[in-house]
Amino acid sequence: MKNLLEQIQTRLEDLNKAERKVAEVILQNPQQATRFSIAALAQAASVSEPTVNRFCRSFGMSGYPELKIQLAQSLASGAAFVTQAVAADDGPEAYTRKIFGSTIASLDAAYKLIDARAVDRAVDLLIQARQIHFFGLGASSSVALDAQHKFFRFNLAVSAQSDVLMQRMIASVAHTGDLFVVISYTGRTRELVDVARLARDNGASVLGLTAADSPLAKVCTLTLDIPLPEDTDIYMPMTSRIIQLTVLDVLATGVTLRRGVDFQPHLRKIKESLVPTRYQLDEED
Repeated sequence: MKNLLEQIQTRLEDLNKAERKVAEVILQNPQQATRFSIAALAQAASVSEPTVNRFCRSFGMSGYPELKIQLAQSLASGAAFVTQAVAADDGPEAYTRKIFGSTIASLDAAYKLIDARAVDRAVDLLIQARQIHFFGLGASSSVALDAQHKFFRFNLAVSAQSDVLMQRMIASVAHTGDLFVVISYTGRTRELVDVARLARDNGASVLGLTAADSPLAKVCTLTLDIPLPEDTDIYMPMTSRIIQLTVLDVLATGVTLRRGVDFQPHLRKIKESLVPTRYQLDEED
């Protein structure tokens, strides 16, 4: 039997307009919804309290207290912690299709929201930097390492750090001309906000790849806003990482194009250094 979150997701399109508003608020942040009073949920959904009660009855519950209990049980069931798109009884074909579909949809949404002028300003910061530090924690730490792998090719001093103490020490000795690229999907990780503020206080520029209007965004020199299609407080970070990686690809491409054709021999030299490490297509084993 499907848990409550799965039932709501399945029946979403069949609900009337008012009840669908309640469903969308719950699906957007189920964990927060478990903490709402009925009045708070009604306000968040812009509906009346009787509408919330009707919503509960339409799912076979006696009232709002039972809804909160079943919602908490859904969150504890395990499958919900993977991704909102996947149901506990999905087979390989279903969850493969859903993960690819949600990732493609999230990338499309991010593309429509990204500000090309902000991208251009971010490329300015990268081009002008004396050295660049990529900071990330948790799932974003692997994104920071990928950024280091890309940007060292531009003949810049580049590092990636995922240790909080190392991040703080580097930020404490920052100078004008240093650029810190701080990657945080939610923008609410306290340690990253602190090191971003510390770097700014020491004269460095900070570029944030993070959520708009987040605590991190408010202390950055410039941000590239990352939309929030998944709740990483509950689910494993999936599409969020792909969006971050794609934005970094955009920035790396911008830096390459800004450097111009005179920089191509440097990039070619790096590529050619790898030739001896690979079997050629016409070589025999």
